[in-house]
Amino acid sequence: METNSRPYVICHMVTSIDGKVTGQFLSSDAAKAAEEEYYRINRKLKGEAFACGRITMEGSFTGGYRPDLSAFEGAELPEGDFIARQHGYYAVSFDRKALVGWTDSLIHDEDEGYDDCHIIEVLTEEAPKAALAYYRSIGVSYIFAGEHDIDICAALRKLRELFGIRTLLLEGGSIINGAFARAGAVDELSLVAAPVIADADSKPLFYDCGMSRFDLELAEPLPGGAVWLRYKAQD
Repeated sequence: METNSRPYVICHMVTSIDGKVTGQFLSSDAAKAAEEEYYRINRKLKGEAFACGRITMEGSFTGGYRPDLSAFEGAELPEGDFIARQHGYYAVSFDRKALVGWTDSLIHDEDEGYDDCHIIEVLTEEAPKAALAYYRSIGVSYIFAGEHDIDICAALRKLRELFGIRTLLLEGGSIINGAFARAGAVDELSLVAAPVIADADSKPLFYDCGMSRFDLELAEPLPGGAVWLRYKAQD
């Protein structure tokens, strides 16, 4: 898909030497320096938005909170997308059924790379209206992209058209990263490789995607034995 119709997508992740992105290795001493460098580089790369899947958003920002939606049952809502505000920096949550329990329309985080981002929920038509009414009540924006599964390309086009997002940092887990890769929507890789091999239960950078070719643009040694690798997708 041409990038003039959607954001330029940089998949920015901490990985193990063997290409895993989740697991116990992230809490090891060997990965600490790599994570610090990851956040530093995140601030350096900062575009108009970062994106994660539901599990990452809950683990990083909401702690799995589930609001009481009983007061919003039977709510009458306008059809279609809801743009609560134009903010300039966004947290994009790929969340098919509107399960992430936000309590505010902005991310509040001590890291300036995430603090003060306006939240956009990317949903399917399966998202319950009570959840949509709740998001409206706290000022969270949402867009629809697909009936049962999220259409990555459609979502990206809307993010560009409705919010002006030109560069998006993809920082999700294996599933959402794999969905972007299958859609041909990963333009660049920014990988901070920690000097550690992950355990057997750790998850890979991309889940269930086909072969694609990237060209190495940068290999930079970092403190603590980590390496920053940047690749660009071949045209």
